[in-house]
Amino acid sequence: MGNLLKILMKDEASKDAKDVFVDFENAQPTEAERTVYDKVKIVLEKSQTILKDIQQYTGATEAIRQAISNPKSDDLQDKAWQSVCPLVGKLKNYYEFSNEVDGIVQELLQVLCSNDLSPREHLEQQQALFRQFADILDFVLRFDDLKMTNPSIQNDFSYYRRTLSRMKLANEEHIVENIVSNEMANRIALFYANSTPMLKVLSEATTKFVSTHKDLPVENTTDCLSTMADICKVMIESPEFTSRFQSVETKLFCLRVMVGVIILYDYVHPVGAFAKGSSIDIKGSIKVLKEQEQRRVEGLLNALRYTTLHLNDESTPKTIKSMLATN
Repeated sequence: MGNLLKILMKDEASKDAKDVFVDFENAQPTEAERTVYDKVKIVLEKSQTILKDIQQYTGATEAIRQAISNPKSDDLQDKAWQSVCPLVGKLKNYYEFSNEVDGIVQELLQVLCSNDLSPREHLEQQQALFRQFADILDFVLRFDDLKMTNPSIQNDFSYYRRTLSRMKLANEEHIVENIVSNEMANRIALFYANSTPMLKVLSEATTKFVSTHKDLPVENTTDCLSTMADICKVMIESPEFTSRFQSVETKLFCLRVMVGVIILYDYVHPVGAFAKGSSIDIKGSIKVLKEQEQRRVEGLLNALRYTTLHLNDESTPKTIKSMLATN
């Protein structure tokens, strides 16, 4: 089966994930998966380029500061503008890529949540596609973490828009290159105004998939997500399973995937991930996160605190809210 998902459970009816191991490191597509796999592969390859680019994003903070401090200096105004324009091109590229993520996620979900197989059978027979879904989750959380820790991203775009508006009022826009249209600038601004923009895109894509595929029971999607969350949790907390990881980064990868699918479940399931009726072991998941080195998982805990829909609902047990409360 390629060992992406090795089911060792003796009781076929059991939903206990304690004997499930997902070999995220060695998944290979079957012929049946190949068409969708190749499409997703192109997007995932581009995602790595996006991550490297945003990691190196230094911003134009100093040039902007000098321009604002010396409004009568044409040289400093021009220097700031020349510094920020290429960066806006990068920000536009990231935004446009988010639209690709939206489309490919819905295409993946259509295959992984179809009616022809049960969630268990999907996991067994479409192993490489589940690995790709996990890779998208991993990219989304890593991108958003980099965005949140780099205030230059939003500041640069805000300066670009303010300066362009001023040039238009002064009838100077003919002397500059307008990198993005007004309509696109509005969309990009809304994208970066969100603290976790890629996660918002992913959540909305999942919700859109459920709402537009009314022939598919919502349980097809939620069961898929909850199964992935619990499997990741068990793999992380089991020394037997972590000893099989070939890379030390695989554990963090599993943590990101676990948090990502919990958030998606919370958006899609009517009562969310935190209520007693949830099929996700949310207490166990939070416990696993808190057992890790804090600096490596604080962003993931914050994602649960601030990007989910139902954490603050009355139906959420006080113990869960307490576990996620900040000191």
